[in-house]
Amino acid sequence: MTDSWGPPDRSVLRPVAGGVTAARGFRAGGVAAGLKPSGRRDLALVVADAPAGCAVTTTTNQVKAAPCVVTEEHARNGRARAVVVNAGNANACTGDRGLADARSTAAAVGARLGVDPTDVLVLSTGIIGVPMPMDRLLAGIGPLVGDLAGDGGDRAAEAITTTDTTVKTVAYEVRDDHGTCTVGGMAKGAGMIEPAMATMLCVLTTDAPLAGAVLRPMLRQAVARSFNRISIDACGSTNDTVALLASGASEQPPGLAALQVAIEAVCADLALAIVRDGEGTTKVGYLTVRGAATEEDAAGLARAIAGSTLFRAALHGADPNWGRILAAMGASSITFEPARVSVTCGGVQVCRFGVATAFDRGQAAAAMGRADVEVVVDLGLGRAGTTFLTADLTPDYVAENAYYTT
Repeated sequence: MTDSWGPPDRSVLRPVAGGVTAARGFRAGGVAAGLKPSGRRDLALVVADAPAGCAVTTTTNQVKAAPCVVTEEHARNGRARAVVVNAGNANACTGDRGLADARSTAAAVGARLGVDPTDVLVLSTGIIGVPMPMDRLLAGIGPLVGDLAGDGGDRAAEAITTTDTTVKTVAYEVRDDHGTCTVGGMAKGAGMIEPAMATMLCVLTTDAPLAGAVLRPMLRQAVARSFNRISIDACGSTNDTVALLASGASEQPPGLAALQVAIEAVCADLALAIVRDGEGTTKVGYLTVRGAATEEDAAGLARAIAGSTLFRAALHGADPNWGRILAAMGASSITFEPARVSVTCGGVQVCRFGVATAFDRGQAAAAMGRADVEVVVDLGLGRAGTTFLTADLTPDYVAENAYYTT
């Protein structure tokens, strides 16, 4: 991980094990309910032992999956007790039946846990446009509740994966002069990554005593600086959801500033893990746009570059083709001055004041051949900037998605 990604000062943080169950007051589990053809775990549950504060962000895609709609409804009061997640079926583009199935899932979990169904958040990922096999899902709820444990975070994280090749979990203890608490999380995602609020599926937990009204702006800021600034293939999903639950089990928590750092660090680490595990990915591009008039301008231009298939193909081929970078920026709606732009690829300056500059092509290609490649674009207009993560476009990505039903 480079210093340009995530919170720059992590001095209040200490990595700990456990993922979503690292924070006190949470249990989790994961079982196989027959939703994945592979027969692997595909149903996960994260439960707060007492009423918890909650906040969610969901996809801004106009084609919004039923679980996103139901989860938004259930989280509106800022309270939750459980998050149930299935893989293998997205329950998207399934009409009224999909909404009924998502609500039935929440009701079944609520009945098993003895909590109100509206305190259950529902997340789904998998194939779009296919009705949920509710007989299998509902049959799996009993064993799933029976699998709940304080060390069940890894099983839950495994159960939410689809084309992922790795399980993605992170947790930090955060401590300052006020006190201490823990923030943990799990995520899934490897393809259809071009979030406009969050990315794929993510569940975050903390034992800090925070209500939904406090959690919402904290989550929005963390998501904006992490999941909203990654792209694997510039394809937005119908099911993106990030859910944050706060159990309140920490009697003496840290201040809000330290807690914000922890939430942003967990989100940043999970976002990086998603890009690194991108379908067919061999490289992660750390794309920094600086010298912008505003952070929003920097983010908009970074997104334009990261979404360019030509740039991502050049990244795969270790080609310092800076012209593709400027072309992608110029096709965006963000105003800048091309004659002020400088570009550095892998530490080698390849463009200055909008035109070519002398550089050692072999040195630049060698730098871009690494697993982590830093590309810096300086607009020369101001002091704002941001970093965006992207991945190279590979033949393996094309092959996988040519034959995989989304």
